[in-house]
Amino acid sequence: MKVAGGTIFAGVSSTYAFRILTTPGEGLAGDEIVTTGHRWGMVIDLNKCKPGCTACLDACRHENNVALFGDDRWDIHWIRKVGLHKKDNPGVGEKSILLLCNHCDKPPCAQVCPVRATYKRDDGIVIVDHHRCIGCRYCMIACPYNARSFNFRDNEEWPNKERPKRSHGVAEACHLCAHRLDQGEMPACVEACNAIGAGAIYVGDLNDPESNVSSLIASNAVKRIREDLGTEPKVYYVGL
Repeated sequence: MKVAGGTIFAGVSSTYAFRILTTPGEGLAGDEIVTTGHRWGMVIDLNKCKPGCTACLDACRHENNVALFGDDRWDIHWIRKVGLHKKDNPGVGEKSILLLCNHCDKPPCAQVCPVRATYKRDDGIVIVDHHRCIGCRYCMIACPYNARSFNFRDNEEWPNKERPKRSHGVAEACHLCAHRLDQGEMPACVEACNAIGAGAIYVGDLNDPESNVSSLIASNAVKRIREDLGTEPKVYYVGL
C-alpha cells in the first residue's frame, strides 16, 4: 500500500496531493497551546524514584501490551529508566531518571507527520493513530527526546485484552494512558508507583493552579529536558 500510495500521488496534481496531506485530523496539529479545559502534564520526583525499581515500566507494558522480546533490535520502550551518575552531574548523586514522551505543547513529531497520524489532542496529549500511520518514521527523527519506537515485529504477547494488540509497521510512544484519564483514572505508571509507596510520578491538569502537578511545579525547582528547543515539554522533573 505504501508503494501504491507513492504511485497515486505521482499521478495527481501537486496542489491536490498537498491538500490530502494537510487535511486536518482529530485534535491539534502542532503549536497551539490550550489554555482552557484540561491540559495534562506530568511531574517526576527523582528524589523518590527508587534505583532498580521497574514498577512503572512493568505496569506500562502490561496495560498497553508494549512489546518486550528480550532483543534490543525489537524491544519497544514507552518509558525508559537510565542512571544519572554523580560523575556526570556533580551534586546529584546516584539517581535514576525516567524518560518518556514529553507531550510537548509544540510537538515536532506532529508537525512533520505527512498524514496526521501523530497529533495533539485538545487536552495536550500527543497521540499516534496506528490506523493512519504509514511507517515513514519522520516523527522519530523529529523527536528530540528519543521517545518514539518503531515496531518492527508483531507482538505475540497480549496480556491486557482490553487494549489493542501491538502490531508491526508503526511508530509508538507513551500516550499518558489517555484511555484511563478519559475514564477518570490515573495512568498505569502512576498507580504502580503509588502502589509500592514511592509516589514519584504525578499526572494532573497544568491549567488548574490547584492541581497536584501545578502545586509541585510552583513549590519546587523543577526542570524540563531541552527547554531551549522551544517544544514546551509537559514533563517536569524535581531533583534533576
